[in-house]
Amino acid sequence: MSAVITMEGLTTASKESASIESARFARANPARRVAAMSDDEDAQLMLAYARGEMRAFETLYSRHRGALYRYLMRQARDGEIANDLFQEVWSRVIVNRSRYEPRAKFRTFLFTLAHNCFIDHCRRTKARPAGMVLEDADAADMLPADEQLRPDVKLERDEATQRYRAALASLPPEQRDVYLLHEESDLSLEEIARVTGVGAETAKSRLRYAVAKLKAALSVTEA
Repeated sequence: MSAVITMEGLTTASKESASIESARFARANPARRVAAMSDDEDAQLMLAYARGEMRAFETLYSRHRGALYRYLMRQARDGEIANDLFQEVWSRVIVNRSRYEPRAKFRTFLFTLAHNCFIDHCRRTKARPAGMVLEDADAADMLPADEQLRPDVKLERDEATQRYRAALASLPPEQRDVYLLHEESDLSLEEIARVTGVGAETAKSRLRYAVAKLKAALSVTEA
């Protein structure tokens, strides 16, 4: 039994290989805003999926698809590329299910695959993506929520959103990578360091610089 995955959900089908369909992704709440999921339970679900239990995969997919897609969309800044990478990551999860060992959190395993898929994409295209509108994936969590719908309030927020997007796009790739992993994966700095293949202090430094640059971009009108 193999999985048919869409951006909206997951069903099962009897096919020889996994088929993953592209569709418009429905934005979910960031990982840090949902109830904490048991990492041990995720590992057990992955082991259950390796034994052929499709329900286990459905649960894992439902839990992690939102954060994973936002990470890829905000990295690629291109919907078509993000969809392709999203499909590729879950395909790798499916292909590698029998070799999975719960030595680290499932989220670490998943976002390591995502990080590597994005790096492979950049190597294939020999360039990092240019800045583009982030649309649904742009979780501008640093921006204040709307209190009113007055034109002046909306204009101010729109301008802040554009500064945020531009600042995020202008970050050095390694800083943006650590920042997005921190925002979307709910991994610790030590785990992010492991995903990106650097020391914990390096990951911490990259995150600190990224946050400082984004805050500076958002504080322009406050000066």
